[in-house]
Amino acid sequence: MPALLPVILTASQLILAAQDVPQFNVEPGCHSAAGAIIRQNGRTDDACLRDEQQARDKLKEEWDTFSSADQARCLRLSNSGGGPSYVELLTCLELANAAKQLPPEDRMNGLGTGMR
Repeated sequence: MPALLPVILTASQLILAAQDVPQFNVEPGCHSAAGAIIRQNGRTDDACLRDEQQARDKLKEEWDTFSSADQARCLRLSNSGGGPSYVELLTCLELANAAKQLPPEDRMNGLGTGMR
């Protein structure tokens, strides 16, 4: 039973997080090594932070328009492989909504590429 406790706690956090826009610390991501490459192209940490804030603001406005399943899935994805990002979360949610608008013959439906 004690081995199940971390699983239960994690699952409850994902459910709670899916009910409201999550709180991310995006500063480390904007100051990361990848950010150094961006800075070489004239982009600053401040510009990155502004983009993150704009994405968070848009998420606050539109959060309830995304399904809870998409929120939970995109939240998991945005927290994997590096620092969390509102830009990545918003992009994931917008792509999920756009995919739902595709005609049935253009959907992958989990069956591969859909190409024959």
